[in-house]
Amino acid sequence: MIDAASSVRLVDQYCHGVLRTELGLGTFEARLGPTPGPPAAGTTFFDTQTGFAVRRWCPPLLGLEAHCPPARYLARRRELGAVEAGRRLLRGTGIDTYLVETGLPDDLTGPGEIAAAAAADAREIVRLELLAEQVADTSGTVESFLADLAEAVHGAAARAVAFTTVAGAAGPAAGEPEPPGPGAVRGAAGRWLGSRRAGTPLRDPVLLRHLLWAAVASGLPLQLHPGDGDPGRLAPFAAATAGRGTDLVLLHGHPHHRSAAQLASVHAHVYADIGPALARTGARAAAVLAETLELAPFGKLLFSSGARGLPEFHVVGAGVFREAVGRVLGGWVGDGAWSRADAERVTGMLASGNARRVYGLPAP
Repeated sequence: MIDAASSVRLVDQYCHGVLRTELGLGTFEARLGPTPGPPAAGTTFFDTQTGFAVRRWCPPLLGLEAHCPPARYLARRRELGAVEAGRRLLRGTGIDTYLVETGLPDDLTGPGEIAAAAAADAREIVRLELLAEQVADTSGTVESFLADLAEAVHGAAARAVAFTTVAGAAGPAAGEPEPPGPGAVRGAAGRWLGSRRAGTPLRDPVLLRHLLWAAVASGLPLQLHPGDGDPGRLAPFAAATAGRGTDLVLLHGHPHHRSAAQLASVHAHVYADIGPALARTGARAAAVLAETLELAPFGKLLFSSGARGLPEFHVVGAGVFREAVGRVLGGWVGDGAWSRADAERVTGMLASGNARRVYGLPAP
């Protein structure tokens, strides 16, 4: 193990807020699962790598022994209350800065609330699709919509630390990486505005491509959710955006983490998120990290928790990351392949240094 890994401070380069409400066993477990909804009859989401990691890392922060039964942990959580439990959990992560995606439909805390609860810094990540939907709700014509959208992107770039997209990366960026022409954009905007109801999600591929390129023009880092597909299919978009001054960050690469690492190794402006892949694999995280480090330059990988809803996910993301880094780099030091000084330097890069450079964050 590398001693520095157990105490290194972190930048969580992609996460969401936490729920403000009290949670019973069923509600908590539904949030714990990999997909929305309850577990299959006769099973529990606590019997997953994520569930076991929660029981390992979180109970001691609430005054319980590690690996205590789920019912006991949740009873203690309710005893403390959602606010106090969240405060203890977030302050136990060792995360100095949270980059928080805002605007999701859940009643989640925003960057300011995260910062106060965690006694840390927090910055905003703006989701492009939601920004366009909010503009569409108040724009009456195609011309006003496109003008207001350009102004909204500009305004968001002034306050946020990054843009992110889900639908744009899942299709338009992979299928047609070049920006659409003005006529195509106006036509798509007219069709979408004419058929949508307030709150309808943006799925039009032409408008999504327009948004992606508006974000690229802003100069802020652009985070891409490849969805369930291989991040390698974003190679054409990565090639098209090279030299434009905007960094691309590939999110949630597992189980395609090697493909994401490979893409980051090919393009100077492409980076890969390693955190959620480690949190999701739990006790196998060291193997996933080692596979990623085989391909990507160490300066191209960034930690995040990818947490949403449960503060436990922030804790698990940080704890699993530290342990995986300590095991992998510590093993290489023990084998004589790496020096201890180099291992400690790379630990700092993965934990926070790379993120501070990409997002222009001040030194701690």
